[in-house]
Amino acid sequence: MVSFAPQVPGGAGLAHEQMRHVFVETNWVFAYAAPAHHKRLDAVDLFRRARAGELELHLPAPCLTEARQPILTKCQPRHEADAIRRFLLRAKAEQTLSSEQERMTREVLDRFERQVHAELRKLDDIIASLRREPGLEVFPLNETMLERAVDLCTLDLSLKPFDQAILAAVLVRAEELRRAGEADLCFCETDSDLQPWDKHGDVQRPLTDLYDTAAVWVYGDFDLRAPERPENWPGS
Repeated sequence: MVSFAPQVPGGAGLAHEQMRHVFVETNWVFAYAAPAHHKRLDAVDLFRRARAGELELHLPAPCLTEARQPILTKCQPRHEADAIRRFLLRAKAEQTLSSEQERMTREVLDRFERQVHAELRKLDDIIASLRREPGLEVFPLNETMLERAVDLCTLDLSLKPFDQAILAAVLVRAEELRRAGEADLCFCETDSDLQPWDKHGDVQRPLTDLYDTAAVWVYGDFDLRAPERPENWPGS
């Protein structure tokens, strides 16, 4: 379990009830908008909670575009369907599958492919609708965020330019929210490049320090469970 020691900016300890603000990025868009066989139910449930007013999601606008091509590429039904069809050919040759079993399996595969293709045709509409959904703020990168992305170049982060820009966007938007009196801030991040821990669960600096300074707790899932946030975390 990773334990963070935050440097708390001014404004913590407010008396009024806090709304939880949750940052998400491209991996959440993929998990939510992908066809059913790649969709993650925890990503869908997180959005349900936002629509119900339990929390507010914040998504950097470039993530909408960034998610589109990976969904179209990785979610094509032929990847799974062709593998099963190869199995059917082998099973038929080895006479380990009846003709009726082969027929029924091929019918299911055909139905599967039709459904996935239909879902992929709706992808652009689904992505566009995210800009209008309640409980989700899709925010553009402003000048301060772009300047912060340049500043991050001087740190030993080993990030790709897009990840660097998204990190800057999250950090700056978190600072804006804290100045507005918000204190319960977190980031759902399943991309290991932006997680402040390595594969062994050890703290990665200076990434950890950046999140700590912004008082943003990072979860490695969309359930807001792991790693568990300490009780003394700002806004807890």
